[in-house]
Amino acid sequence: MYSFRLAQNPDIPALIELVESAYRGDASRVGWTTEADLLDGQRVDAEGLQKTIATPGSRVVLAEKDGELLACCHIEKQENSAAYFGMFSVRPGLQGGGIGKLLLEEAERQARDEMGCPRMEMTVIDIRDSLIAFYVRRGYMRTGIHKPFPYGDERFGIPKRDDLRFELLTKDLQ
Repeated sequence: MYSFRLAQNPDIPALIELVESAYRGDASRVGWTTEADLLDGQRVDAEGLQKTIATPGSRVVLAEKDGELLACCHIEKQENSAAYFGMFSVRPGLQGGGIGKLLLEEAERQARDEMGCPRMEMTVIDIRDSLIAFYVRRGYMRTGIHKPFPYGDERFGIPKRDDLRFELLTKDLQ
């Protein structure tokens, strides 16, 4: 059975390994969430994770089985009272097995019941059709609202294409 808990600073090295394996480099190609064809560079770093964990209204949720970290996500209450969802990562070899769906449901529950957020929001690179379809199947709506990709800010990766942008997806949690 899976268990969920909030990340603490000692979890940071394992979190970095998990997130990088899900999004970057050849290891990420085992799963379907890879961004390896779109972006190089790091996805997260220790300093950023430490700040994320320490920020009030922010939490990193871990999914584990028998003490092994399998998946994670970040949720943070925004000024508009919505929860922002991001850093969603599942071990590449486990993708498609249901743990991601369960973690997303847990994040929605925590955002609604513990953080008092009526809505979840996220931004997804708009050419990631299979990823957007995953969220749409789970009740998220495409808004048609686009945000530019932060070219030149390596905290978000080093783009391999010049046509990247984000689309805002939302879901009512009530």
